[in-house]
Amino acid sequence: MKVLFLCTGNSCRSIYAEAVFNYLTETRHHAWSAGSHPTGEVNPLTVIWLEKEGIPTRGLASKSWEGLDLAPDVVITVCDDAAGEACPLFFGKAVRVHWGVPDPSKAEGSEAQIEAAFASTFNALRQRIKAMLALPLDELAPEALHDALATIHQTQSRQDGEST
Repeated sequence: MKVLFLCTGNSCRSIYAEAVFNYLTETRHHAWSAGSHPTGEVNPLTVIWLEKEGIPTRGLASKSWEGLDLAPDVVITVCDDAAGEACPLFFGKAVRVHWGVPDPSKAEGSEAQIEAAFASTFNALRQRIKAMLALPLDELAPEALHDALATIHQTQSRQDGEST
């Protein structure tokens, strides 16, 4: 299964998702990330957080979805609806689902508050990806996969809200 994580800047959230998915998955599944308006660099705090968690960062790069030579099976957008972000729309043939999470690069405040934002986004995506990888991905029909991925987001969003 080929999974594409999309957001606008491709510097934090989609990078997190790509790195975590590839770290946790078996070799027959693989993730990529891209952005509709990539920043051109991975946020340094994203790299620091991934390395702190023991997740490899080699090869991670902020890139546009326009140049990707990839026909994904699943496209997951991670833009934050609550912040009014415009998520990219993927028009290819793929299961499409939305896992909106806050952009930690927009966090303001003390160093501790900014680090907490990066931790929160990382943990939210990691929990969703763990739940996704617990599914029988190779056995689910596209509609069932879509429904399962949407349910993961809804369930995790409620749990995220309870833990704040």
